[in-house]
Amino acid sequence: MSSAKPQAPGAVTPARKIELFSGTYFAACTLGGIIGTNPPLPSPPLTPLLQPQSNTLFLLPACGPTHTSVTPLDLVKCRRQVDPKIYSSNIQAWRSIYSAEGLRGVFFGWAPTLVGYSFQGAGKYGAYEVFKYYYGEKLFPNSPKTIVYLGASATAEFIADLFLCPFEAIKVRMQTTLPPYASNLREGWSKIVAQEGFGGLYKGLYPLWARQIPYTMVKFATFESAVAQIYSTLGKPKESYNTLQQTGVSFLGGYIAGIGCAVVSHPADVMVSKLNADRKAGEGAGQAIGRIYRNIGFSGLWNGLGTRIAMIGTLTAFQWLIYDSFKVYLGLPTTGGH
Repeated sequence: MSSAKPQAPGAVTPARKIELFSGTYFAACTLGGIIGTNPPLPSPPLTPLLQPQSNTLFLLPACGPTHTSVTPLDLVKCRRQVDPKIYSSNIQAWRSIYSAEGLRGVFFGWAPTLVGYSFQGAGKYGAYEVFKYYYGEKLFPNSPKTIVYLGASATAEFIADLFLCPFEAIKVRMQTTLPPYASNLREGWSKIVAQEGFGGLYKGLYPLWARQIPYTMVKFATFESAVAQIYSTLGKPKESYNTLQQTGVSFLGGYIAGIGCAVVSHPADVMVSKLNADRKAGEGAGQAIGRIYRNIGFSGLWNGLGTRIAMIGTLTAFQWLIYDSFKVYLGLPTTGGH
């Protein structure tokens, strides 16, 4: 892994150059984990080190909005994981929810999704860049790249889930209980803390790690490998393509990675939904997992897989597109393909 400082072709030149692998670079990558670009509108001022020459884009959190945009899929997926017989299909589910609750019901649980995955995006992408550099360049410079990608992504996700877990717990309870456990994020937080203490917000942490760490390892390692393979297939070096083409490669590589993510992490995703909806008071995590597995069996761990593949493939593709577009906006190279 080279520490050269390439400039992506056609990138906007920052007013002050951001040196690769500097503290500012890692801060920009962390910000990139939660930043996306909306249609051109006057933007609020950025910090001096992150201020591009053009001030035309309005910046908003990205990992949160990408997850929030698929809340209708997530809502139905979670409910079908907990009760496979509740709806006959996704279309029937949305029709039923919309007729009873309107559009607000279809997007129920959007607030904890937005906040939780915005925090997680910052931790995941920023920490991944940090650990990829230190593992690959400082600690294990002769290690295979794939091993570095796997180790860096696992470490980053371990940290990011500490921020995500409370909001995931609230979201799942809101979405999987009928009538809903809480009507909004604030009510859900207050009820869990009042009834179970702050520990109640983290009772799904181990299953969340079991879901998210393999998910993120596949997400980053597969993405890096897919992007390298795409450029190899195209037959020209990455630097010969303009930024629109490079971010297009990021989108395609992200979708490929997303399919693998969904399959690898799905059993743990089902268990997270079940635990947050059906864990009894005073029941240990291992005891609860054993009881739930006896009830649903191996096949039950795959409930809702098709819906989740569609959701995660789309999410992962757009996250990489947004993340790399933001890096390009700051004059940094896109991820992978070096």
